[in-house]
Amino acid sequence: MKDENTDLVPSTKTETALDIAAAVGSAIPWIGGPVGSVLNGMSLGRKMSRVREILLGLASELSDFKSTVSEEYVKTEDFEELLEQTLKRTAEERSELKRHIYRDFLIDAISSPGETYDEQIRFLRTLEELQPDHLRVIRALSQAPDQNPGMMGSPNQTLRRRLPEFDEARIVGLLSQLNDLRVTNLTSLKTMMNGQGAEDLRHSITSYGQRFLSYIVRDNE
Repeated sequence: MKDENTDLVPSTKTETALDIAAAVGSAIPWIGGPVGSVLNGMSLGRKMSRVREILLGLASELSDFKSTVSEEYVKTEDFEELLEQTLKRTAEERSELKRHIYRDFLIDAISSPGETYDEQIRFLRTLEELQPDHLRVIRALSQAPDQNPGMMGSPNQTLRRRLPEFDEARIVGLLSQLNDLRVTNLTSLKTMMNGQGAEDLRHSITSYGQRFLSYIVRDNE
């Protein structure tokens, strides 16, 4: 993340929506209009602080980015609605990790336009459903297998070891919810198998779930 752009440093603790839009617009003039339109009328305080954090992070990341396609895309109604939906969710989100995912989602939407609006909204709705604990389970499933697995084991034993802060019931509940959201497809938790099979759970993250994993990994880099 860049931090040398002093134009993005807030001048007071009580920035207005107009101040934030101006700061973003100074870094990326072609996105200032949509940002100002969406922010207009939003309440101040802690929720606005969350929005400011995400938008200034976005502006810092894209300050040197140039693309005619992107500039045309941010002028569309689809983008303005997507921006509005994302920022509303950001304002309500207490999890810093999830707010970072919303930020990276917007960065990708702007820098690589092309995904349909319906698919983008589907992603936002799923992310809204995910708790930070769900993201911990996805990260645990993505881990490479132990180089020296035992002779036998089960996915349940592997997850219990990788997630010692959760009891078995919690793991089962979170995974069931992830399965329902089509993020994972692991249903046979207690099936005994060879140690290597029990350790390698990466295949249980669906192609849709891989998108969430990519954002989790990015946040940890």
